[in-house]
Amino acid sequence: MIQLSGQKTVIENNTILDSREAASRNINMEAARDNTLAWRILSAHARPGGDQVRIAFDMLASHDITYVGIIQSARAAGLTSFPLPYVLTNCHNSLCAFGGTINEDDHVFGLAACQKYGGIFVPPHCAVIHQYMREMMARSGGMVLGSDSHTRYGTLGCMGVGEGGGELVRQLLGKTWDIDRPEVIAVWLEGSPRPGVGPQDVALAIIGAVFNEGFVKNKIVEFTGPGIAGLSIDYRAGIDIMTTETACLSSIWPTDEKVAEWMEKHGRKDDFAPLEVNGLAAYDGLVRVDLSAIEPMIALPFHPANIYTIRELLANANDILGKIDDEAARLFGDLGKALNLRGKIRDGGIVADQGIIAGCAGGTFENISWASAILGDFRASNPKFTFSLYPASVPVASALINNGATEKLMSLGAMVQTAFCGPCFGAAETPAHGSLSLRHTTRNFPNREGSKPGQGQLAAVALMDARSIAATAANGGRLMPATDLDWKNNSLLTANLDYHFNPSFYKKRVYNGFGQPRPNTPLIFGPNIADWPVIEKLPEHLILLVAAVIDDPVTTTDELIPSGEISSLRSNPQKLAEYTLSRKDPEYVGRAKRMLEMERKRLANPADPELLAKARELMSLCQNDTKVDEMNAQVKDLRNVGFGSLIFAIKPGDGSAREQAASSQKILGGWANLAAEYATRRYRTNLINWGIIPFTVKKELVNDLRPGDYLVLPYVRSAIAEGQANMLSSLIHEQGDKTWSEQIGLGLHNLSPEEREILLAGCLINYYNKE
Repeated sequence: MIQLSGQKTVIENNTILDSREAASRNINMEAARDNTLAWRILSAHARPGGDQVRIAFDMLASHDITYVGIIQSARAAGLTSFPLPYVLTNCHNSLCAFGGTINEDDHVFGLAACQKYGGIFVPPHCAVIHQYMREMMARSGGMVLGSDSHTRYGTLGCMGVGEGGGELVRQLLGKTWDIDRPEVIAVWLEGSPRPGVGPQDVALAIIGAVFNEGFVKNKIVEFTGPGIAGLSIDYRAGIDIMTTETACLSSIWPTDEKVAEWMEKHGRKDDFAPLEVNGLAAYDGLVRVDLSAIEPMIALPFHPANIYTIRELLANANDILGKIDDEAARLFGDLGKALNLRGKIRDGGIVADQGIIAGCAGGTFENISWASAILGDFRASNPKFTFSLYPASVPVASALINNGATEKLMSLGAMVQTAFCGPCFGAAETPAHGSLSLRHTTRNFPNREGSKPGQGQLAAVALMDARSIAATAANGGRLMPATDLDWKNNSLLTANLDYHFNPSFYKKRVYNGFGQPRPNTPLIFGPNIADWPVIEKLPEHLILLVAAVIDDPVTTTDELIPSGEISSLRSNPQKLAEYTLSRKDPEYVGRAKRMLEMERKRLANPADPELLAKARELMSLCQNDTKVDEMNAQVKDLRNVGFGSLIFAIKPGDGSAREQAASSQKILGGWANLAAEYATRRYRTNLINWGIIPFTVKKELVNDLRPGDYLVLPYVRSAIAEGQANMLSSLIHEQGDKTWSEQIGLGLHNLSPEEREILLAGCLINYYNKE
């Protein structure tokens, strides 16, 4: 079904060269590397200078969880107008279900910002962010930077990159996105999908094959091969949007007559350009996908890479669901036992409680049209099973009305909602406690469905394709792969895919002020919109409390800072920070605040005798550390000794690009993270942009660390300024009456000179203010 090769791969005119033939031809591999679509687009957007690739994007995109903080940060650093098209959509907190007026207050702020600085404002319920960007903005050969991790428009020949807000601030201030030249992995598609196999099935199969091995982590995936021609644009987009879950950096596809037709249909004929690889192109690896061998897939809780075929799950339900129940118990203790997915096994099948098709991955015209056709084969009803669909934009919703899909779905008991991302990140249709929800959305991390374990609630999400969700709905909620339908003999299984794009709603409702800023327009601040607090520069020495130790193999940004309704607090850094790690370690905030209070006392009075005594006590406990002894001898007061906290996690930062996962830690006095590795480049970048030092340590340290331990970092500022890649620190353990210390090595590799300057300044805002 899927084969991986880590060897250099050469493709010539849509043909994979045999390795022996490639070797015999004495190919100029460097020239062939430069001929990939990915590198051609990157180099076209690269500015000269420096050792890294310095990218200037064509446009930016944010939604209403991120744009207030980005604009506030850019304002603090001197923003006067948007120098490139910047689209603000309102698809995440548009239901205003939490905090009274605060969600709509942010929308009012966003519109005023677009008027003041010259932006593009898409009101609530108009479109989810990535569908609007596909329909109205992304162009062939272009590059888009978005503050959402699923910024992917490769299907249209446009490279999309999802990053934290700090990177968008850079672009707004005329700076560049700086990266080492990334490797490019070819994803070769051949064959044709069987009826009932959808884009989510292909995407999940790829994710399952590459994620755990980090095969494409921080690399660009370039789709190629004869299988592309047979896929529609919606189908390609459904695969493309999910490449984020492989941990890749970006994605790109060739463009063809189908892309040209799609662009023309959307009134953007001039935004199309033919993109194909002519001649030789060399890739750093190969993912070979036989589309005809893909089966309907399911990603079980609690990660999109937890992949099984639906057929395999049904055949081994007790064993496989038992593993998920065991994982729930490990994650949530006694509460996890309440999930009991094995209890969903009934009469030899698996019965789910909810089906949802939504968002940038699921809510496309073709997905919902096929769901309508499949649900027309209705055979069993179950009042306990609910089925909802969210068209990804008003034009998609209009087209579904015109082709009869909406009326058919609603007449068969399905609910058709507005364009909203809520079901994807836990802000809408939270299922009942103990429920299993089947969703064609992007993620199924713990609590991604909106339950609150801290309040004794727990539910679970499994990812599936719209076709198999609709088949399951038609089957009364009993899990069923869509390939089991009678595609040859059932006349109902025909979808009307005649799509007509109607832009009139956008023309009447979307504000487009790019290139026409109105600087005298006042920004409108609701009561929840607050400025960033003052952040201090990095002191010479640090004494940090280990405020949380997370031993999970992977830690998501949703666990670092919860999504769902809590994200409504996004515009108030202090309030949002109160929920940091609330679902993972409820004691973290209290521990961090104790050190934050010490830091505030230090800043108010560097000679505070109580704090000075505490610092000397901790330094005296460090054994055999010449630098600590030197530090202790020099410290007469605390002007150069900072107090703060840190988090240890084995592999943090998988998932969302939301910078709040880093900024909330900073608000609480965080100065560092310790990790065996960082799950994504964007999370590590977020840490740096908020002045949090991204140290790496040996994975085995998790066995020694406990919350309440201290890390003493002598001369950390000098080490960063001097470009040191490694440094020693002292770890102090206190357990009952026993106290002991040990030296540990900290890695600080691959920091650019600018990133070091940002850390020294304390955060990106300080760095730009200094400039």
